[in-house]
Amino acid sequence: MSKAACYAVFGVFSRHYRKVKAIFGLTDVFLTTLAFVAAYQTRIRMHFEKVFYIDLPIAALLLIASAVCWVAIGYWFNIYEKLDSAHPRVVLRDTFRQCAMGAICVVVAEYVLRLDLSRSFVALFAVYAWVLLCLFRLNAARVVGAVRREFGTAHFVMVVGSTERARRLGADLEQSSDYGIRLMGFLAEDPGEVQLSQTYRQYPLSHLRELLRGQVIDEVIFAVDSGKLSEMEEVFLLCDEEGVRTRVVVDFFPHVNSQVYLDRLGTTPLLTFSAAPHDEIRLLLKRAIDVLLAAASLVLLLPFMLLIALLIRLTSPGPAIFRQERCGLNGRRFTFYKFRSMCDNAEELKPSLMHMNQKSTAFKIPNDPRLTGVGRILRKFSIDEWPQLWNVLKGDMSLVGPRPAVPEEVEVYQQWQRRRLRMRPGLTCLWAVAGRDTLDFETWMKLDMQYIDTWSLGLDWKIILRTIPRVLTGRGAS
Repeated sequence: MSKAACYAVFGVFSRHYRKVKAIFGLTDVFLTTLAFVAAYQTRIRMHFEKVFYIDLPIAALLLIASAVCWVAIGYWFNIYEKLDSAHPRVVLRDTFRQCAMGAICVVVAEYVLRLDLSRSFVALFAVYAWVLLCLFRLNAARVVGAVRREFGTAHFVMVVGSTERARRLGADLEQSSDYGIRLMGFLAEDPGEVQLSQTYRQYPLSHLRELLRGQVIDEVIFAVDSGKLSEMEEVFLLCDEEGVRTRVVVDFFPHVNSQVYLDRLGTTPLLTFSAAPHDEIRLLLKRAIDVLLAAASLVLLLPFMLLIALLIRLTSPGPAIFRQERCGLNGRRFTFYKFRSMCDNAEELKPSLMHMNQKSTAFKIPNDPRLTGVGRILRKFSIDEWPQLWNVLKGDMSLVGPRPAVPEEVEVYQQWQRRRLRMRPGLTCLWAVAGRDTLDFETWMKLDMQYIDTWSLGLDWKIILRTIPRVLTGRGAS
């Protein structure tokens, strides 16, 4: 089983996975430093007409910035998640992308710090980094294996239960053996044996005290029917007194795909199921980025927005700003702003055009006759969406997220589609960069769910960067 598959199956031991990623990140820092020093020493020995020299404090600052950029790019492209199992061609390709973008970051740092770097130094730095990183990464599996053998500690686990779920858990533990997991056996009411890829003893539950004192057991996992958990309070207390970690397989809702974690309200423990991102620190960072970028964009775009507003008023009757009620986070209603791109009575004409609608739930028609001449241009290049930066600043919306829906659409959503309301709506989203109005409504919904399930700050930046060429070219807009 590959590393990625192993941790998808058995994510509770993801801390082992995090250690491996940390090893790769630290190795990148070390090898990037070597490449920097080697490139600098090579360049100053080249007999070029222009003498190249960097003061030590500036060199140290540039080196730190370079190492941070290399590691950040590695995390952004998910390079560290597949290094010990990827095909050599993938390793060479991903490392080239990382080093190329790293070199671009060095050039940007040069302009920010007002340095006069040698172009040959930057090129040597990127080449040396690529060579050193490839040499390490092509042997990453053996290196990580050696580190685990020399510095890793085996983790001994016992499973409580004799159900089919307990057997499946035991099989998952077996497949995690390369990551230091050791299945020691099973505990149940009656003694016996459990046959998996090898045979394990099934000890009586009453023998747990002797087992804890007679051999090394780091963790006990309970895979029993939920109705029997209350009968095992003494077993939990025994493990607690011995300092042995316990886990419970949650099978109360076997088909729930939410993330599960434990919270506390005062002294009351709460088992929480979350079907949307819940990391408050990362969500706070997302909100901070929203505020900073929205405020900066509004300041930069304000003169152009005033001109556009004036142009709209001069070319068609009605207000420059169109206001509409939309559904936000968890169904909260808010006033949505955009430049008016249609005639003033567009909403009144909507029923008469319903037969032209090409979407199953949302109202979208090609070559909408309600569009004004100016509005058609605004819509093509998404300029009509600029006033929503004010919605972002107010907190109604985010820069990236599912597009806000009108209440009438939400009322006819299928049950699974309502989960898109669990993320703050955004200016742009996955389907906006995948095809915009050329995609059908169900594809919109599925891409919104994909965004919610895989959300990260890195994904937000990828969507923002992919949105820019889409908007500039007007591709996919109707």
